[in-house]
Amino acid sequence: MSGGLWMPPGTRADALPSIPRQRTPGGAQPDPIDELADRLDDFVAAAVHPDEIAALLESDGLSDDQIRERYGVKNSFALAEELYERVPRRYPEPEGPPHDRWRSAGLLGCLLRGIVFALPGLGYVLGAPFLTGPRGDFGLPAGTVPLLAGALCGWTWNQGLAHRAYSWLGLGDRTAARRALLVGAPTGALLGTLVALAVAGTATPAAALFATGQSCYLAAATTLLVLGHERPLLAALTPMTAGAALTLVHPLPEVLRLALLLASLTGVTLLALLKVLPPRSRGPAGGCGPVGADRAVPRAPSGRHPTRHTAAPPSAQPAGSHAAHPAGTRAPRPAGSRAAQPAGSRAAGAARVGAGGTPTAPGRATHPRPTPTPGTPGPALTASLPYALFGLGSGVLVVHAALGDALTGAATTAVAAPAAVALTLSMGPAEYLLHRFRSGSLAGLRSTTTPTAFRRTTARTLITCLTAYLTTLLALTLATTALWPHAPATDPTRLTALLLLGTVMWTGLLLQSFGAITGAATLCVLAALAQTLALATRTGTPPTVGLAVYGTAATAQCVLVCALLGRATAHR
Repeated sequence: MSGGLWMPPGTRADALPSIPRQRTPGGAQPDPIDELADRLDDFVAAAVHPDEIAALLESDGLSDDQIRERYGVKNSFALAEELYERVPRRYPEPEGPPHDRWRSAGLLGCLLRGIVFALPGLGYVLGAPFLTGPRGDFGLPAGTVPLLAGALCGWTWNQGLAHRAYSWLGLGDRTAARRALLVGAPTGALLGTLVALAVAGTATPAAALFATGQSCYLAAATTLLVLGHERPLLAALTPMTAGAALTLVHPLPEVLRLALLLASLTGVTLLALLKVLPPRSRGPAGGCGPVGADRAVPRAPSGRHPTRHTAAPPSAQPAGSHAAHPAGTRAPRPAGSRAAQPAGSRAAGAARVGAGGTPTAPGRATHPRPTPTPGTPGPALTASLPYALFGLGSGVLVVHAALGDALTGAATTAVAAPAAVALTLSMGPAEYLLHRFRSGSLAGLRSTTTPTAFRRTTARTLITCLTAYLTTLLALTLATTALWPHAPATDPTRLTALLLLGTVMWTGLLLQSFGAITGAATLCVLAALAQTLALATRTGTPPTVGLAVYGTAATAQCVLVCALLGRATAHR
């Protein structure tokens, strides 16, 4: 070093400035970092990463030079790490019970929807005289083939249509959803009618007309269920339900049977038409704006994406019975959407369940309404294709479960018909249990601190909900078998196959509610194809083939569920 030592003005040239004494442990001052930690205790204890603390320090205006001078560390990040290490983690609990949007679906409401899904099956009781005649193709009762073909076509089309309408609702555009239903529902009814007529074969004209009415009902019911009008649908089915009940006491004339069927069909069709037609524009006195100004909160399937709704596969109701929606997928509405498919889902299926695969939405909660942005591109048509395939695959599996023995001539339809009715009725409890799973997984996110603990919690919740559903399905099957006229005792092999099919259905709806529709649709279609090929080649007996196919599909879907839903990010 060259040059003289700089001295402050007024000091003696022969004196050196005093050197500060080193602090001794006995007279140590409080550590400034400890003092800062005490001052920021609440914030630091709740931080999940040191960067949160560094951001607070920088927002208070502390520069790196000030930090080095006051606290003896390099910069704000180093100081944040010191604070993070010295203060134990304490995450404050929210005030009051945590909000759980998945508990909006009540058990009674879900059970009622399960009944609504099954009620259209009573139409076959009233329409029995119109379906008489010689046995048709495959040795099935007269008119069964066109009714099955029309129902499968309707289940497939309506599942895709319901997904598209829910996607528009998730984007906040109720007018576009109504427009999609206004165009898509009649198109689906026409396609179902044409398919039924194409395979009518030796069926009587009355059976062909009955299949036409079935297609119209499936389209109209899908519209009402997607828009959340279950109660009007239930009211419109009253004439048919009352007529079917009367036939158990006293036979009704054919004219009266036809009148009751037409009354319910007309009522459902008119209700659906009124719900999708655009409202008329009224003046200021009417209190309404222009057409399309009534955009209501949409029913978004799973809560964070419009496609995660609860569009579900056809339930197991008798061929041709009404289009219902994916079990349990009708999720509660998250902020900014009206029913969160469940998607994860509606829900989600987004996302409810039932025959016909028409998703519906949950209870009426109040949330901010999403405002559609002008020019926002609509959902792609191809996005609805997996949902349609899921409806087709599920429908084929249900048909095999209900009519597999009859198709091979091994037994009458009385063998498996009670199982089909039980599957349909179980869709209401299935929806409720899907909500319970979403609620349980949300509680797991709050209560666990490691990925392994969350996976264990999710697995326990999955086992609990699936066991509850299978127990319900078993009880319904035994009850319907006991009440069904001339139904034989339940065979253990058939009963096991039915429970495995229930596992396929419920896990498929669960995957659908989380938006994992591709895997669920692929497995259902492959299972349906395998069972159809076994039937065509006369490989094995229907119960044995069903046991193998349903068991394989159920195992694959359970593995897929565990792999997907064991990750916390899937539950956002």
